[in-house]
Amino acid sequence: MKIRIDNDEIAQTLGARPAQFPKYASSLINLANRFAAGTVPAVVGQMSDLIQEFPGDSLQEWEAWYGAKCPEAIDRATGRITAKVEALKAALAQVDRDMVEVWVRDLLVTKTYTGLKFQAAILAAAARHLFVPYRLATPEEEARGIDGYLGEVPVSVKPATYKLRKMLPEEIACAVIYYEKKNDRVECEFDEALFTDQPAS
Repeated sequence: MKIRIDNDEIAQTLGARPAQFPKYASSLINLANRFAAGTVPAVVGQMSDLIQEFPGDSLQEWEAWYGAKCPEAIDRATGRITAKVEALKAALAQVDRDMVEVWVRDLLVTKTYTGLKFQAAILAAAARHLFVPYRLATPEEEARGIDGYLGEVPVSVKPATYKLRKMLPEEIACAVIYYEKKNDRVECEFDEALFTDQPAS
């Protein structure tokens, strides 16, 4: 059996009255908090532990107990988040239709292309490291799980998470370059021994 309990019902059962905000305000404050890290445990305490430690039975008791336990937490969190809200306001004041169009174009054109076609960049970087030529696979080779060639060696380019899978959905019969996307880069890993003594072409 599955039971659905809405947040409003939970709040009503516990005698709480959630705060009300203008449209979009809560989402914007939440975004600012993500940038500010205003409610991380180092600032406000480890809430899951504190609520277990709390000896009372009501929202009012919790408010008083938490205020005594972490007297500066709300003020510190508020200060951090408010600073980011002001920074967001300043940034938002610069956003106009032209900037939005640049953002959309960058997402749909540049980031889509580089995000989905970056296998070529990975192969090129590996080729420079190994001092061998590279090429992308033909459609027929792609059908066999090959993404390209480094020298004469067929290569498959896979995300690093692929290594963690217990049962692979396909048999990889060629060398593999594993990659992991970071915020500002892609990190690759492969066994150089698989490419030694390959004839240059």
